[in-house]
Amino acid sequence: MSILKYENLKSLMFRLEPENAHSVAGVALKTLPLVKPLYRKMMDEFFIDEPILHQEIFGRLFRNPVGLGAGFDKNGEYIEAMPALGFGYTEIGTVTPRPQPGNPKPRLFRLVRERSIQNAMGFNNKGSYEMIKRLKKLGLFDYPIGINIGKNKTTPEREALKDYETLFRAFKDYGSYIVINISSPNTPGLRDLQNESFIKEIFAIGNSISDRAILLKIAPDMEADTAIALCKTAVDAGAAGIIATNTTTDYSLSREARDFGGISGELLKEKSYTLFRAVAKELYGKTLLISVGGIDGPDEAYRRIKAGASLIQVFSMLIYEGPSLIRDINLGLIKRLKADGYSNISEAVGADWR
Repeated sequence: MSILKYENLKSLMFRLEPENAHSVAGVALKTLPLVKPLYRKMMDEFFIDEPILHQEIFGRLFRNPVGLGAGFDKNGEYIEAMPALGFGYTEIGTVTPRPQPGNPKPRLFRLVRERSIQNAMGFNNKGSYEMIKRLKKLGLFDYPIGINIGKNKTTPEREALKDYETLFRAFKDYGSYIVINISSPNTPGLRDLQNESFIKEIFAIGNSISDRAILLKIAPDMEADTAIALCKTAVDAGAAGIIATNTTTDYSLSREARDFGGISGELLKEKSYTLFRAVAKELYGKTLLISVGGIDGPDEAYRRIKAGASLIQVFSMLIYEGPSLIRDINLGLIKRLKADGYSNISEAVGADWR
């Protein structure tokens, strides 16, 4: 699948409504592992597996630092296809305790001229029971997987901890790490849970149930001082890492933006980087950091890594660039690491602060 072929495919997919295009892509991704010759060909073309990119994180080998961000594979249906797209790991979900349909359609929009996506999906997923069934079917498939968890829309804020407790118990034996999602803008009241009291409680519950690494994902729309304080609280409460950032509700970024949902992609890049850098300046060396939001090539990926990111994630830019983006990021990182005299990517992580 050369970039030329992906551009042809993209031109066809962009004729469909975004959510319909995602469903079509999903069918292809579920089928891909069954078509062994194509799967192997794509692995050879896109998956970069070089020791200079290897990292041991959460007790797992991450063969390259580029992962798929949460929200693309809400039900864990495409996990086996991800290496063939070049990803070193994947994050599935957001999964809720009970199935839910999400918000009314249309709820997914392309901002094509700005290479961005706006979504108001609302945690549409088949629920934790179906997700566990998927994970059990993976068997011996050895690949780092993060599980992103969130409360059901109908669960009152005062009972949110019960939803997260249910999810911690459900997934305590699955995945490489668990992500607490209280930063999506598409579940009413969810971002209100980004407060110190709730964070202390949720990590106390999670760490008492699961021995998996538990991370906090934050929104990009907080003031830096507020974000830093919340992240410090999370780390003190037992967070194994911070993911920055989720989508933004800064609709002034685009004249074409709707007044609901969250924006991701190129429009989010500088906002996400700025907040990530502020958090990393305070927390680099104290916890693991993952950066996501508008990463569109090796230069941006390397900028996030030097700012403190051990891992990065891509979502919206995959839709615009295709799997060659993942390959090019990893090859570009190798080139930049060698040029700067590093023998392993871990030596470059946080270079800005040393």
